[in-house]
Amino acid sequence: MRYHSTTGLDDDLTEELVSRIAQVTPPRKGRRPIMGLYRSVQLTLTLLRTNITQALAAELFDVSQPTVSRTVRRIVPLIGQVTCLHTPPLPEALHGRLVLVDGTFIPTGRRAGMKKQNFSGKHRRQGVSVQVLSDTDGCLLAVSPPCPGRINDYTALRQPGWETLLEDTAVLGDPAYRGSKVIMPARRAHGGGEHSPTDEQANREHSAIRAAVEHAIAHLKQWKILATGYRGRLTELPAILRIITTLEYFRLGW
Repeated sequence: MRYHSTTGLDDDLTEELVSRIAQVTPPRKGRRPIMGLYRSVQLTLTLLRTNITQALAAELFDVSQPTVSRTVRRIVPLIGQVTCLHTPPLPEALHGRLVLVDGTFIPTGRRAGMKKQNFSGKHRRQGVSVQVLSDTDGCLLAVSPPCPGRINDYTALRQPGWETLLEDTAVLGDPAYRGSKVIMPARRAHGGGEHSPTDEQANREHSAIRAAVEHAIAHLKQWKILATGYRGRLTELPAILRIITTLEYFRLGW
């Protein structure tokens, strides 16, 4: 199985994850489950990584769709439980680093009663917004809880209290954080004037450094459930996002 496109973890990390889950799972009573623990974890990781439908996953793993649903609901919280200790401690993880910040959009599709709140004018569809922090090597440092898709990046940065958290840290961002202490590219003069050669060079260097956070976001959204359209209950999305984030920390070796 090609782990990077199916489960997101190599064989060693998958076995480590299964071993940890086995330690916190109480013995099951009654009939023997249709799927063993290893295949159950593989199935769950595959759904998170590829965002295929449960019906397709049932065919691939030769089980019924209700079995897939029950397995995922049982295994996902256990993954979060055994990987939570890999979360980098903030603000200690930020200390002494040049931190990069950027927002990303998680599409959710049309949901009853959420059209105005979650509709993003920028993306022209419904979804939620999250903020991502990384270092200059593209190593993921933090992911914020989801915010309504209609709000801008600066407001989304303030909602989880990150503006205060980052007060004493050098942070690079894009112009979406206008009004904050985030270091942004130089603006053109009013009236459409051109950048000076110094500003142009500074902006090129700024963009080159900021590319690392875009790489961190790209790796995070390789978990396609965050990229191609979240189909589950919106009330469960914060927990799913948190668990996928800890899986990414686990993969990175935090």
